[in-house]
Amino acid sequence: MFVPALRRVIHEGSLCIIDAAGRQHIVGGDGPPEATVRLTSKASEYALALDPGLAVGEAYMDGRLVVEDGTLYRFLDVVARNLPTGGSNPWLALVERVRRGVKQSNPIGRARRNVAHHYDLSARLYDIFLDRDRQYSCAYFRNPDDSLDSAQAHKKRHIAAKLSLDTPGLRVLDIGSGWGGLGLYLAEDFGADVTGVTLSTEQHTLSMERASQSPAADRVRFQLSDYRDLEGPFDRIVSVGMFEHVGKKNYPEFFARVRDLLSADGVALIHSIGYADTPAPINPFMRKYIFPGADLPSLSEVFAAVERTGLYVTDVEILRLHYAETLRHWRERFVARWDEVASLYDRQFCRMWEFYLALCEIGFRRRTNMVFQLQLSRRLDAVPITRDYIVDVERQHAAAALPGRA
Repeated sequence: MFVPALRRVIHEGSLCIIDAAGRQHIVGGDGPPEATVRLTSKASEYALALDPGLAVGEAYMDGRLVVEDGTLYRFLDVVARNLPTGGSNPWLALVERVRRGVKQSNPIGRARRNVAHHYDLSARLYDIFLDRDRQYSCAYFRNPDDSLDSAQAHKKRHIAAKLSLDTPGLRVLDIGSGWGGLGLYLAEDFGADVTGVTLSTEQHTLSMERASQSPAADRVRFQLSDYRDLEGPFDRIVSVGMFEHVGKKNYPEFFARVRDLLSADGVALIHSIGYADTPAPINPFMRKYIFPGADLPSLSEVFAAVERTGLYVTDVEILRLHYAETLRHWRERFVARWDEVASLYDRQFCRMWEFYLALCEIGFRRRTNMVFQLQLSRRLDAVPITRDYIVDVERQHAAAALPGRA
């Protein structure tokens, strides 16, 4: 069933599929296959045809779909290049409609468990593929040849500029503060007074260690708590890579809480992955194995939730291919140190995470994934009326960061 299904889809590029009986099938165009994959069981062929969104990742993870030639990335890339953004297969359309109707609830207890599933993994794992500052979100590539560390520094600077931190001592709340890199940067380079919150015990532990060694130790703190339990007000609120875990059902609650925590003339900046087309559920493999409880918004869903809170959207920026490049760096680093990851967990885990990183990169290169940065305020005049201030701040702080500068 899987080979006939691929024949209906693949027209650009070609693949070689070796079925469970050992027969070779070339699907797609006239050129040589870009990848060859072998299926090890007849049952897998049926599962792959009926629910590929889940079954392809499971089959690769469990060793039932084996890449014989080429790479997993090339296999997924050929498939993605041929898929329309709106599915035309009746069965797949039915599966998607069912998933589209499921809206994730996210009470505090469940949110803690979901975060622990991913972010409380071994610290060594994240050291293997992330940058030195452990920025686990979309970097900002000002130039194609930027290193991962440089691009992540650009990202922090870009966000800081949008927060308009022109007065030292502004109270900043970092929702989903990760391992503390952004909060420490805002405190050390902009003089902000930062409170970061995370639900990950591992992230909280490292953040506290880093804060204790910071020259801004008296102005930065990290709490193991939920943003819904905090009391404001804060002059600035920033959230990077956390909104994906809120759940569609909880968007109104999230933005209402941001409004209530924000001072009257405050500014918030929400940085999140989203869809560039109509609302849809997150990939089922991602939700089941990588980010349980996660959901990705379309801007129509975000704006509908914001409009009901009385907040103003004062700026929106769409980062298109920046995350594709970020994920390429992560994937290449991860694969290059495969044996180290396997020593931490096992090879099934390695295959699961390779699939996650490759699938996400292709989502940004070939599908409708994008990143948006949404600036919000309670007043129309909370930020300047042109965007010049963003570039001015970035250039000023980039110049100060050059080697040899004080």
